[in-house]
Amino acid sequence: MPEDAYLLDVREPEEWAAGHAPGAVHIPLGELPARVAEVPADVPVYVICRVGARSAQVTAWLNHLGREAVNVGGGMMSWAAAGKPMIAEGGHPPYVA
Repeated sequence: MPEDAYLLDVREPEEWAAGHAPGAVHIPLGELPARVAEVPADVPVYVICRVGARSAQVTAWLNHLGREAVNVGGGMMSWAAAGKPMIAEGGHPPYVA
């Protein structure tokens, strides 16, 4: 994934708060149909969730809409295991919920 990529995190709010990638955009899966206009149509969108299942569904849906979407395989579990940077809300150390 390119460093300047648009990263869309589709996890639930409590998962996001526990730990997420810096610079990621958070739109929970259940809100995405109503908020899809917020997702850029002119750049590739990298979609992430906890392990990759929800993001795979979102990727397929966005591609069906004519967007260029890429699933981040392994999700935040793989992200954290690879030692990539994470931040959390609420002042606690980040973790994958």
